[in-house]
Amino acid sequence: MSLILYGPPGAGKTALAHLIAERSQAHFIALNAVTAGVADIRRVAQEAVEERAQSGKRTLLFIDEIHRFTRVQQDALLPDVERGNITLIGASTQNPFFAIIPALSSRSQIFEFKPLKEEDIRSILLRALADRERGFGALAVTLTDEAREFIVARSGGDARRALNALELGVLSTKPGPDGVIVYDLPAAEESIQKKALVYDEDEHYDTISAFIKSMRGSDPDAALYWMAKMITAGEDPLFIARRIVIAASEDVGNADPRAIFVATAAYQAVERIGMPEGAIPLAQAATYVACAPKSNASYAGIKAAMKDIEEGALMPVPDHLKDASYKGAARLGRGKGYKYPHDFPGHYVQQEYLPQKRVYYRPTEQGEEKRIRERLAGLRNYRQEETKND
Repeated sequence: MSLILYGPPGAGKTALAHLIAERSQAHFIALNAVTAGVADIRRVAQEAVEERAQSGKRTLLFIDEIHRFTRVQQDALLPDVERGNITLIGASTQNPFFAIIPALSSRSQIFEFKPLKEEDIRSILLRALADRERGFGALAVTLTDEAREFIVARSGGDARRALNALELGVLSTKPGPDGVIVYDLPAAEESIQKKALVYDEDEHYDTISAFIKSMRGSDPDAALYWMAKMITAGEDPLFIARRIVIAASEDVGNADPRAIFVATAAYQAVERIGMPEGAIPLAQAATYVACAPKSNASYAGIKAAMKDIEEGALMPVPDHLKDASYKGAARLGRGKGYKYPHDFPGHYVQQEYLPQKRVYYRPTEQGEEKRIRERLAGLRNYRQEETKND
């Protein structure tokens, strides 16, 4: 069975691939998708067939950054994976369900790697300092607590980045009179570079999902963070604004009818003033929606009504509600018996607007919708009483 190892940089994908190769004692070939082409794939496939014939060993092909392979390159790889000539281990920083062709991903076990935890990065740094063969155990190095915690915090769960910062700091710091290299906070600040923001198609969908759910969950701080990430990554600000407008109706609705106006105003402001100033009205709208009382009653109502339509619950328009504005409408009975609500006390009169009773809108008791709920309950009770009297 082939494997796709998916996750952020420095999480151990390549290390695991080499460990599997070592333990399996298979014929191991490594390719990098950035530099390899179709000719390399065919060469490896031929080598795998010959190796199997000569030694009986199967070939394990490790492809780093496999998401960079084009569809043509992936298609070229597929036949030998299907025949079992090659056992594939691919490493990808992008979601394989977006980046890998279905025929290849469906034939592979997919394992998702997470960013390493802070305690894991801390442990890796300490092991590197103690390792005499592959680390700095042969040198006299003192890593201060402040420097260590700075690297841990800034590595973002990327072990490679943390080790590179450690190596750069150790090699660029002059030993003191006693021969000890003191790796302190200033050295750490110079050694670790600003982490590049990964924002591929996978991150795009995940981040906007987190943003929407943070507003829905009434967490303005999380909403601001995810929005800041999108803005920094170069996301289309109007895309962000559209999501806020949708959330203002879907998740706030009539619990606070002002939310839709704030969100729409932010969209128009961004459209007119652009970025970077557009981040200000976006932040205002996102925090307003996040802090507003929540109700999805109107959204749930339209979904229920549309479901009825789609499932064939089609009702004809009653004659008294039909258009009666054209010549000859009266002869067809259009509008006959219609009661104009404004002609009655309270601007309300009992009459049927659906041939069959339906209740789609069920207001909650959140915010302004509580008042709507109370009024609507009164009207609905009045209709029932009038119906009984009739």
